[in-house]
Amino acid sequence: MARNQPNSLAVGGLAALAAGLGVGRFVYTPILPGMMADLGLTGGQAGLIASANFVGYLAGALAAALPIPGSRRLVLAACLGVSCLTTLAMAGLSDFWAMMAVRFIGGFASAGVLVLASGLVLERSAARGDKRAPGILFAGVGVGIALSALLVLIVEQAGLDWRTDWLLTGLVSILLAGMAVAKIDEEPPRQAARQPAKARFSGGLAPLVLAYGLFGLGYVVTATFLVAIIRADPKLWAIEPYTWFLVGASAAFSVTLWLVIAARQGTLVAFAAACIIEAIGVGASAAVATEAGMLLAAVLLGGTFMGITALGLVAARERISGNPQRLLAVMTVAFSVGQIVGPSAAGHLHDVTGDFTLASYGAAGALVLAALFALLAQGLSRPAAKV
Repeated sequence: MARNQPNSLAVGGLAALAAGLGVGRFVYTPILPGMMADLGLTGGQAGLIASANFVGYLAGALAAALPIPGSRRLVLAACLGVSCLTTLAMAGLSDFWAMMAVRFIGGFASAGVLVLASGLVLERSAARGDKRAPGILFAGVGVGIALSALLVLIVEQAGLDWRTDWLLTGLVSILLAGMAVAKIDEEPPRQAARQPAKARFSGGLAPLVLAYGLFGLGYVVTATFLVAIIRADPKLWAIEPYTWFLVGASAAFSVTLWLVIAARQGTLVAFAAACIIEAIGVGASAAVATEAGMLLAAVLLGGTFMGITALGLVAARERISGNPQRLLAVMTVAFSVGQIVGPSAAGHLHDVTGDFTLASYGAAGALVLAALFALLAQGLSRPAAKV
């Protein structure tokens, strides 16, 4: 095989996560304030639309845990196609229930993209000894977030509305999806047949999965409502156009950094440290309602949440022999359960209290608990495979 093939595969994974998650999942955050203003959505309704996406994500993760006949690459391509179409479809919707349905379908597709793309890249790069691939792969979400933030800013400065946001980002996601399918080549023949019939896990599964679920709950409140929090405070309006881009840019560069830390300190020790740092950022979004506080929250959120996502999946991959697809799906299920609870609860707390302060403090607490369970998992297990 050519020397550059593993990196080509990782670049394909980057493009897949940029399309299916960076745009498909997270573009809702910068578009949300315009939707709320134009459609008269309450915080509770906005949270329910976000939660519908995460319920779909849960369903997609459960489906991804099932054996996939034939080529995983083709199924990944189908998931990418559905994600792109649902992003485009949001431009034509005004009905609350229709938006929930479309975001549910989009969430289903996003989970398939994450599980399949990360499974293919992590599994095959580990076999080839490519240690750079995870950093390249998971940078895709940050790249997608930063790119979509720039597109939303361009649309806003052009005086166009939130429907144009969905159309433009949907078209860009199609380009990214095409790049992903072109870069992720077909799996080697009979590869699946050579793998053990049953994957073996080395121990510490329960606290690892629980830590990942608590992380999903802890990050999602700020990740969903950060721009809306800023939009609600006139003294913060000056930084609104740049905050979500800062989240994405920080995320894109953070994954490799956290993987380097993990290589020196241990994957789950790095996971725990990142959760504590993110908890500080989430708490800052509520406690320090200034431009500096919000920019700090953006950097700490972006600088950790994709690193934690990567570290959790890499930790699972380190602790299993054989095909990691089912365990990656279980991790994604736990993550998505936390995401389902977070936006809906935060939205309703906003409607009761008038802001996201209480929800943000609760999210920070969940991240601290995630760190503690990650350290417990570290104590109960030993890596079974190296990534």
